[in-house]
Amino acid sequence: MDRRAWTLLWGLALVWGGSYLLIKIGLDGGFEPVFLVFARLALAAVVLGVVAARRNALAPLRGRLGPLVVLGLIQVAAPFVLITTGEQHIASSLTGILVASAPIWTALLVMGGIGGEARLDAWSLTGIGFGLVGVAMLFGVDLTGSGDELAGGLMVVLAGLGYGGGAIYLRRHFLGVPPVGVAAGSMAVSAVLTLPWAAFQLPSAAPDAGAIAAVAVLGVFGTGLAFLIYYTLIAAVGAARAGIVAYLAPGFALAYGAVFLEEPVTAGGVGGLVLILAGCWLAAEGRAPWQPRPVPAAGTA
Repeated sequence: MDRRAWTLLWGLALVWGGSYLLIKIGLDGGFEPVFLVFARLALAAVVLGVVAARRNALAPLRGRLGPLVVLGLIQVAAPFVLITTGEQHIASSLTGILVASAPIWTALLVMGGIGGEARLDAWSLTGIGFGLVGVAMLFGVDLTGSGDELAGGLMVVLAGLGYGGGAIYLRRHFLGVPPVGVAAGSMAVSAVLTLPWAAFQLPSAAPDAGAIAAVAVLGVFGTGLAFLIYYTLIAAVGAARAGIVAYLAPGFALAYGAVFLEEPVTAGGVGGLVLILAGCWLAAEGRAPWQPRPVPAAGTA
């Protein structure tokens, strides 16, 4: 990757890693979870919709409303609601670490035959094992305070499962559709899906200025522009290299929580992060770090 690609990648990790901090500020400042998610999605839909319209990327979505609703539900609306609701009970840094387990769930779904790419090599299985041990460490060390903390952690893990399933669904149903168009459409559909529940969570009093600013930044930058950067990277350097952000963002989430919210950096949190990221790498690559990446045969996609 060239310098521009690396700059975009680090910038994306910086923004996405801060999303959990912004969610926590919004919750503490007076927003209810589903209303916060709706506001975030609506702002992101506006940003991405403008970009997609200028690039004529919305027309290919015609006739795909059903698949778009399913994608929005499993990869955007449900995970966002689960993460935001779960973060009411756990630290923002821990949320960022648990979300990083999403590639583990993707590998499990694929190996279970969902997606038609079953691959049961030893290194991938080892990576899944590492990731699951990392998640178990977080639950055993950092989520032992109350039932609410345990429930919050489980919600975030389920969100990671939704991200994994959504990635598979995206590949199966939206090949050839401009990514920025899919992103804009899924954000708009997800905003509509969350609207009925958000209407029941209108704030009883105006949230404080800091919370409003946090949600605005989360919607415009942490969701809208972040997805735009992500899909720009996919187009420039490919999905595999763009996916490196999954290894960088949790570290920023951990640092943001410690610096701005005085969240503790525990041995369980660091150990769980290392195991989850190592597991994600092994599950995705299917090889040891010292082994060279296999070269695809000529004519294969």
